[in-house]
Amino acid sequence: MTDLDRTAAPDAARGVAPPGAGEPGPRPGSPVLTVVLTSVAYFMVALDALVVITALPSIHRDLGGSAGMLQWTVSAYAMAYGAGIITAAALGDWLGRRRLYVLGLGVFTTASAACALAPGLDVLIAFRAVQGLGAAIIMPLGLTLLTSAFPVHRRGAVVGIWGGVAGLAVAAGPLVGGAVTQGLDWHWIFWVNVPVGVVALIWSRLRLPESYGARSRLDVPGLVLISAGVGVLIWGLVQGTQEGWGSAPILAALILGAALIAAFLAWEARAPEPMIPLRLFRAASFSAAVGTQFFMGATIFSATFLTSQFFQFARGDSPLGTGLRFLPWTATPLIVVPIAGALFDRVGARPLVVPGLAMQALGLAWVAWLAGTSSGYGSYVVPLVIAGIGISMAIPCVAAAGLNAVAPASLAKAAGVLNTMQQFGAVFGIAVVTAIFNAHGSFASPAAVSHGYRPAVAVSAAFSVVAALTALGIRRRSSPLR
Repeated sequence: MTDLDRTAAPDAARGVAPPGAGEPGPRPGSPVLTVVLTSVAYFMVALDALVVITALPSIHRDLGGSAGMLQWTVSAYAMAYGAGIITAAALGDWLGRRRLYVLGLGVFTTASAACALAPGLDVLIAFRAVQGLGAAIIMPLGLTLLTSAFPVHRRGAVVGIWGGVAGLAVAAGPLVGGAVTQGLDWHWIFWVNVPVGVVALIWSRLRLPESYGARSRLDVPGLVLISAGVGVLIWGLVQGTQEGWGSAPILAALILGAALIAAFLAWEARAPEPMIPLRLFRAASFSAAVGTQFFMGATIFSATFLTSQFFQFARGDSPLGTGLRFLPWTATPLIVVPIAGALFDRVGARPLVVPGLAMQALGLAWVAWLAGTSSGYGSYVVPLVIAGIGISMAIPCVAAAGLNAVAPASLAKAAGVLNTMQQFGAVFGIAVVTAIFNAHGSFASPAAVSHGYRPAVAVSAAFSVVAALTALGIRRRSSPLR
């Protein structure tokens, strides 16, 4: 996620600008203020990945659009977020971490206002992508600024606080989205970011110290190839059910997307300073963690995307009611993740991740079966709790296992790869289940929504099975690859 170890000089390591590096730094604030500022910004970023999901039916009623178009309101954010993380960290080393972090806050806040004012779905999608770019700057550079404000022996605790904010945002996302949409209007899920973002921007500009890192070369070709490849491939998957899998545009998109991704891998193998160093994948546990992270992103985001619409369109729940009904699933990480994190050091990742992902698959498959019955919401609580406990067992352990398998000097890029792949997995998962939904159902009636939801959420469960199988490659103990 960040570069804790890449620093150009002792001054940079202490979180201040080197002499002659540009404008004088601001009067540094207290470490506590740094925690507050970076955590508030990260909460906004993590919240906006999910907050829009419970508002989708209201957005659909106001702005129209098919299921394929609606999924881009989530996917555009995740895709831009994932594509920009590693590049933002490298740019921060060159331009100044605080300077770029403040720019990211400005981009995110401005894009939030633009989303609130969007007159149509296409404009909303475009500015959701801009929001994602702002998030891609805020997340890695916020963590870098945070860690530079504390000595090494205190970083674990403050990073734990910062990471806990993300867990809170995940739990609160559907609930906040539903409450704001029902109590005010869906536009306000974006407006609420504006005053918070403005205050965070001003205080960050005035009180956070500047820092720089080792200036590595930016991998622009790699960024272009992977972003274009994933984007074209996802477009083909989403549009395939609408235009026909045998149509020329769809076949061309799928072939071109695969070719661009292949070109990306070929480029990364010979690039002087690659965006994703392929040597990291020589560590079996890291490779397995990356694959697991991808399919975890697919199962989490696709199931959340689908279930929100199922509760509202098929079952007739309100936005707030939908957010509350998510709690057995989304609030579970607040309890289970800390326990799983503590157990990881004793038993390793695989004994927690594989059973956990199997539980997620079981819970979602159970929900898919219930969707074909007339059961009340009470019948959904147990499978949602099972799925929530399961995914919570896996979340902290997969990334930790991947990072434990690489050398300290590679932690920054390894963390960036893991986070990027989770975001790309989210985009992939939503695209696939949207295609399945379109093939079997529609928004025409509650029954049509249920018909599309059942096979689509079953595919979400299948993603969790694939993630569990991939996690079998994580070793009990790994020596960092040098």
